[in-house]
Amino acid sequence: MTEIRFSNSMIEAWWRSRKHQWLFLDPLASVARLGRLVAFYVAEHNARIPHAAFRGQTPDEMYFGSGDHVPDHLADARDVARRARLNVNRARECVACA
Repeated sequence: MTEIRFSNSMIEAWWRSRKHQWLFLDPLASVARLGRLVAFYVAEHNARIPHAAFRGQTPDEMYFGSGDHVPDHLADARDVARRARLNVNRARECVACA
């Protein structure tokens, strides 16, 4: 579909994930309850849930520019965890070799 200049596929994907991960799991007894849940989910999405597209930053951190340290911190933590896992695996002895 090369003739389309605008697509709402990104917001559709966001709503689909919210529905399946949150809304369908909660009882929706009233419109007020639905409004509170949607407000909660939007706040969680923006302030707490890291996104791979933002290299581990939340949308709020990207928008306000307060999460510049997050990608470097995650890379450092990943390297530390990788080294620790290698050390544990190398320290183990094979039953057949012992």
